[in-house]
Amino acid sequence: MNTVVKKSKLHGDAPVPGSKSHTIRAVLLGLMSKGTSVIHNPLPSLDCKSALSVARCFGAEVDDRPGLWTVKGVGSELKVPDDYVDCGNSGSTAYFSASIAALVDGYTFLTGDGQIRRRPIQPVLDAINQLGGTAFTSRPGVNACPAIIRGRMKGGEVRFNHCLSQFVSSVMMAAPLLENDTVIINTDPLEKPYLQMSIDWMSKYGVELKENSGDYTRFVIPGGREYTATESHISSDWSSVAFPLVAGIVTDSEITISGVNFEDSQGDKAVIDHLIMMGADIVKDPANGRIIVKGGKALHSGMRIDLSDIPDSLPALSVAAAFAEGDTTFTGLGHVRMKETDRVAVMASELTKVGASVEVGSDYMIVHGGKKLTGATVSSFGDHRVAMAMIVCGMFAEGEMTVTGSECAAVSFPTFFEVMEGLGADMVSA
Repeated sequence: MNTVVKKSKLHGDAPVPGSKSHTIRAVLLGLMSKGTSVIHNPLPSLDCKSALSVARCFGAEVDDRPGLWTVKGVGSELKVPDDYVDCGNSGSTAYFSASIAALVDGYTFLTGDGQIRRRPIQPVLDAINQLGGTAFTSRPGVNACPAIIRGRMKGGEVRFNHCLSQFVSSVMMAAPLLENDTVIINTDPLEKPYLQMSIDWMSKYGVELKENSGDYTRFVIPGGREYTATESHISSDWSSVAFPLVAGIVTDSEITISGVNFEDSQGDKAVIDHLIMMGADIVKDPANGRIIVKGGKALHSGMRIDLSDIPDSLPALSVAAAFAEGDTTFTGLGHVRMKETDRVAVMASELTKVGASVEVGSDYMIVHGGKKLTGATVSSFGDHRVAMAMIVCGMFAEGEMTVTGSECAAVSFPTFFEVMEGLGADMVSA
């Protein structure tokens, strides 16, 4: 699907769907619990449905009615999958599933779509091997799925160094079902809010860490425990909030983004503060779970933004940086290059096509903002966040922007087109 977008004025209310990161954790911890877990307001995206599929593969019974999912888990009595386990496009699901597979006394063949078969997985496989399981990729020398995994892990000590939070969370969430305690040493931690999110979800399902250093460098997870089925409500996705938020400030608009939780552990809520520092007219309304945005105001940057904890924010923030006068320097980008695409290279490439000035180094990206942008044909590269970012870019660029492969937005924000069209965005998809 291609989306053609022109300069737009937005007005109205933008409801944002539930969080992908929360939903996937709720589903897979529900799988590892005895009893039936009830999940309200789950995100019905492709990635989250991949997590449901994985839960079925390992023996859970799931029901995915609109707005309400149930997962009848199997606790530690996980089933050896009858077939290969397909994680679709979901990196989180693939990484978390690897450690779940290492709880099973049998072989699991773990794979996903073309992007998953390019994304690195070796740190999780190394951890499984350190803890007594067996894990390796099916293609010698290729650090990506397909992976073959056999349990059972026993516990012990495992070390990570400057790794994606998903790798660490994978072992952390599976560890309570191991025979022995597990010690995780996590040197130079990345994406710390997502580690806290995993800890919080484990607590909701009845397991507390035995030790937590507080700086996310060392955890002790008790073994021989059981998760308890629970009822939960999924908070709105701050990573998705970023797109209507940026759209509102780069256009002559007035919008309200509703259904957000300012107390949530998601790190991407920091995007609001970065935009306010650029001069955006944004009002936080925590009491009512709203953000009120008035656009059309000139933005000024000169900022340096470390994305170590919020890598998913680069596409949206880089579009805001192109709109703002002055230079915006993004740092902490090593793991941003390991997402669905190399988002540093892709955003630099596509923004340059429309007239932006972007400079890229080994671990930085500088957007020289305030240039006149002109619509062009750009690619999503099959990356949901790139697709949404470039559609938002088209809302203030001159002329007409065509974003190819835009259907991938459904991976994390299945109602994106409905929400943006409801605000009055001048866009047509076909």
